Amino acid sequence: MSRELSDLYRSLAEDADGRTLAAPEQVRRRADRRARARITGAALATALLVGGLATGTRLVLAGDATPLPPPAGTPAPSATAPAPTPSPSSAATGTPTGTPSVTGTPPTRGTPTTTAGSTGAAPPRTPTSVPDRAFFVQAAANRTGIDPVFRDTAALPGLCDARYGSDAGIVQRRTRNLAYKLPQTPQGYVPDGSYAHSVTVYRPGRANGFLRELRAAVRACPEQPGVSGGNPSTSRVRLLADGGFGDDSVLFEIRTPGRDVEGEPTGGEEVRLIRAIRVGDVVTVLWEQGWEGTSAERSQVDADSRRAVDAIEDWLG
Repeated sequence: MSRELSDLYRSLAEDADGRTLAAPEQVRRRADRRARARITGAALATALLVGGLATGTRLVLAGDATPLPPPAGTPAPSATAPAPTPSPSSAATGTPTGTPSVTGTPPTRGTPTTTAGSTGAAPPRTPTSVPDRAFFVQAAANRTGIDPVFRDTAALPGLCDARYGSDAGIVQRRTRNLAYKLPQTPQGYVPDGSYAHSVTVYRPGRANGFLRELRAAVRACPEQPGVSGGNPSTSRVRLLADGGFGDDSVLFEIRTPGRDVEGEPTGGEEVRLIRAIRVGDVVTVLWEQGWEGTSAERSQVDADSRRAVDAIEDWLG
């Protein structure tokens, strides 16, 4: 054995002899403390690691997540309105703070009253007079050069002495005589026919009653003598189907054996057409009376009836 190795062993022996070995209980306690310290440190490190992962996951997912709606039935949070600040007047009169001051008349309960303009236009007013513009202007092709003449004449032919109770509801009636020519008749020739044209204003609801009474009068008088302008022959009266004029209309015809200017029979018939048209509380009547034995043409009476309705509607507005 070398000298250096012998010196090393000797130094170790001297050092070991100078130290006291710990008792077995102390060695066990030291080992337990070290084990507990290692377990605690490992648990703490694991908790820190798990917490970091959870926080990172929430941060990553928060950017793409959409807020979920509250569960059904959960009341939405409502903002609490601040208490009203008392006005100077309330402070002066002693009105309690927060109590609203009511001025004016409080609304009444019940069904509100409808006024014009709240639900639409006001109902049309019944006129009290008949102006000239209530009568239609002839088409240029029908003008004869004879001006219309206003006269206080009958608006309808007599129908077996019929009487109309609705006449009590008349506000005003105006009648004019109007000559016309057919479009194909040259200017300056004798007119082809004429009208007794009337416009009558009735009190509300009475115009409709007049048309009912007129229908009944026509049905009750199928024949009667001398209806057509001085012709003594018996005339036949017949109600015709009608529609498309105003709010309601009545059309009837009177057929009478034709006679010449000397009163001799011609073998033909004179045909008169009479149409009454209601527009609201106004009734216009076109009674075609012919001209020196001519007969009415339905197409011309229809055209002039439409003009008569347009004139009344423009007037009533």
